Amino acid sequence: MDSRTLDWTFLTEAARDPRTTGAIAPSGKALARALTDPVRALAPRPLTVLEAGAGTGAVTRALIPQLPPGSRLDVVEANPRFAARLRHLVDTHPLLAAEPERVRVHRSYVEDLPGEQRYDVIVSGLPLTNFTPGQTETVMARYLELLHPGGTLTYFAYRGTRQARTLLSSRAQARRHHAVEEVMAAYRRRYATGRWSVWANLPPATVWQLRRPSRDAPDTRAGLRDVAGAHR
Repeated sequence: MDSRTLDWTFLTEAARDPRTTGAIAPSGKALARALTDPVRALAPRPLTVLEAGAGTGAVTRALIPQLPPGSRLDVVEANPRFAARLRHLVDTHPLLAAEPERVRVHRSYVEDLPGEQRYDVIVSGLPLTNFTPGQTETVMARYLELLHPGGTLTYFAYRGTRQARTLLSSRAQARRHHAVEEVMAAYRRRYATGRWSVWANLPPATVWQLRRPSRDAPDTRAGLRDVAGAHR
């Protein structure tokens, strides 16, 4: 399956199901690299990794080659057509031929993910700006539950969306978007440890890194790393 087919599939699903598809195009290579930075930073020790809202697998493709030996990747995607394509990706990926169990695809919402698995890294591609404030709070709280103490969450937001929604959306939609931003800002104030601007993406994006505090440490940070423009 070539990238043109994936792009058409993505655009079709974005129109069909905005609850699970919030982007206008799959994540580019620079954005995928920024989102997966924590996996490289923690290598070479074995890791448990969760990707939520994987879409057509642009970030999944970046994650698989970076997994250290002995690692496990769970891919969660609620859209049934995307989930089917992700299973095909996993079933046919040459790096997984000897160990297909290393990567598992779950057709599910992340808040409904079963089991007690905890993760070192969570990579989120969920379109949180399409959610209600209550749904956003539920997802973010679930992410923190799923992380090991000291574990890292990365997610992205498109740059300029607030201004665009102010101009193009109804007042009710603009209020909802603002309320979602307030929820996310509260989590960033408490847990954020890094921020990156990714200009080489359509549209440009900001990647945020949040960390769940360790059990034996207070909820403090050495300071937010703002390396805007580092990923081009």
